[in-house]
Amino acid sequence: MGNFDGDSETVFEQSYATTNGNGKLPSGNGVADLSGPEKQELLRKFSAPAYTEIRTRRCQPKPANDAQSPSSINYHPEKKSISNGHASILDQESKPNQAEGKLSPELEHFQKTSFEEVPLHTACLTYLGFYLLMILGYINQLLFVPKVATEKGRDGYVALYDAFESFYSRYVYRRIKDCWNRPICSVPGDELTLKDRVTDDYGWSFKFTGTETRCLNLGSYNYLGFAAATGQCADDSEESARNSGLAYCSSRCELGDNEQLQELEALTARYFGVEDAIVFGMGFATNALNLPSLLGPNSLVISDEKNHASIILGLRLSGATTKVFKHNNMRDLERVLRQGVCYGNPKKGGQPWDKVMILVEGIFSMEGSIVRLPEVIALKKKYKAYLYLDEAHSVGAMGSRGRGVTDYFNVDPKEVDILMGTFTKSFGSAGGYLAGSKKLIDFLRTNSHAHCYAASISPPIAQQILTSMKTIMGEDGTDIGRKKIHQLARNTRYFRRRLAQLGVITYGHEDSPVVPMLVYLFSKIGAVVRTLTTRHIAAVGAGFPATPIMEGRIRFCLSAAHTKEQLDFALEAIDEIADDLGLKYSRKPRDPNPVIY
Repeated sequence: MGNFDGDSETVFEQSYATTNGNGKLPSGNGVADLSGPEKQELLRKFSAPAYTEIRTRRCQPKPANDAQSPSSINYHPEKKSISNGHASILDQESKPNQAEGKLSPELEHFQKTSFEEVPLHTACLTYLGFYLLMILGYINQLLFVPKVATEKGRDGYVALYDAFESFYSRYVYRRIKDCWNRPICSVPGDELTLKDRVTDDYGWSFKFTGTETRCLNLGSYNYLGFAAATGQCADDSEESARNSGLAYCSSRCELGDNEQLQELEALTARYFGVEDAIVFGMGFATNALNLPSLLGPNSLVISDEKNHASIILGLRLSGATTKVFKHNNMRDLERVLRQGVCYGNPKKGGQPWDKVMILVEGIFSMEGSIVRLPEVIALKKKYKAYLYLDEAHSVGAMGSRGRGVTDYFNVDPKEVDILMGTFTKSFGSAGGYLAGSKKLIDFLRTNSHAHCYAASISPPIAQQILTSMKTIMGEDGTDIGRKKIHQLARNTRYFRRRLAQLGVITYGHEDSPVVPMLVYLFSKIGAVVRTLTTRHIAAVGAGFPATPIMEGRIRFCLSAAHTKEQLDFALEAIDEIADDLGLKYSRKPRDPNPVIY
């Protein structure tokens, strides 16, 4: 919309005289030709809060390649009714997100993945800003008594809480606490409704205002758009709840097993192309509860340094020896593998390990990068190791058939010993699964803590997974699943390439729907998230301990439910916020050509 001065009516007449809401030249002289009610409705639209900042900016012409897409003029979250989560699919389909195979895996990875280093002056300012926050926090702690409980009568005991983490939570994280854990009161579809809240004590506590804000959703893991209040998934889940109830109130080993869950396990195994699968009533906890069953004290686990916290917890509970390799670095992985196999278990005088396992993720949730699976499999075979692949973020979101990174790289899924994932993201439901050989799954049915003690998946949740998985596979008799996969691939590449043109630094692979935008400074996380909210865009900020202290970022998650109109609306807001806050750190050359959707 550009940068404008003047009152809202004058601004709108200038813009509308050039183009109407559909991006076409209007007949006559723009607003002057409209009737009174029509004119007032259009003026009311441009008086919405999301446009307030846009109208007050300076008026500067934009280059042709940076010009706003006409489609974004029509979009505003508060103007759009709640949809069923299905984006309109254009007739022209983009190529599904799969490896093209024209280059070696290593060269292709480096060409499609970006981890641009921060400029030196930005790094210095980041450190300076963080230390300033720390100093202010220490002064605050000396002058004012913190509103938290303190340990008493604990002489001789180890402190329950780490001193630095407690200080960080009270005096650094608290300053932007309002940007996290924001409650919603709708399904997390392409749009969602935030419950507004305020704080009167600088983030120590919050209270609801009683109002709500409709926002474009760029923060949920609704990759294929199945998180919807209407549609076939919702209808089937409602019917299942009416017929079978809301819960079985028992574990699978007791009274919680039934034909529906057996059908889901058979469908999951067929979906991934493996012998068998087992499902659980929790998502990421699948790692924490099952890794101890798979490993022992004489096991060596080689883990990527960016693996999820649930994996780290599971490894600690297992008692296995853990070695870490640099993120997605195959040379470092081989170095750690070679040393581990050659020198054996040092605690047992160099005796061979009972088990050596490589543990990686399909899409790394904070980096947006994709595992270099063919190279990992080659190293796994070379050193006779097992491979555990966490596909929480990649299943459904990757590959021409939506079957994860094995599908993306055209790898036989049986080359991976243990496939793990969740139903909480692409399937719009809850729970998780492990898939692999029948021998492995039979072992887990006997020994898994999650299978023996945790409550089984409830009927409506299981039905949501069944319906969405059959839709992806095309077993519902439609091509909706295939179109969703193509739409997500198109949205991902378009959004990432437009961000690159803006000059911001993003991490990860060009086909990853997880898009971290680096802001570095801790205070800028809060500034970006808050400003996006005023523009009716809901996004997630990520900082320490989820990321390194000096690498604060905004993490966008794309969905097949998003339309080009919505993405253009978000990109325009990001462009202007990046100008205001100085977020265009990238020193890469920008492509002057328009990005084709």
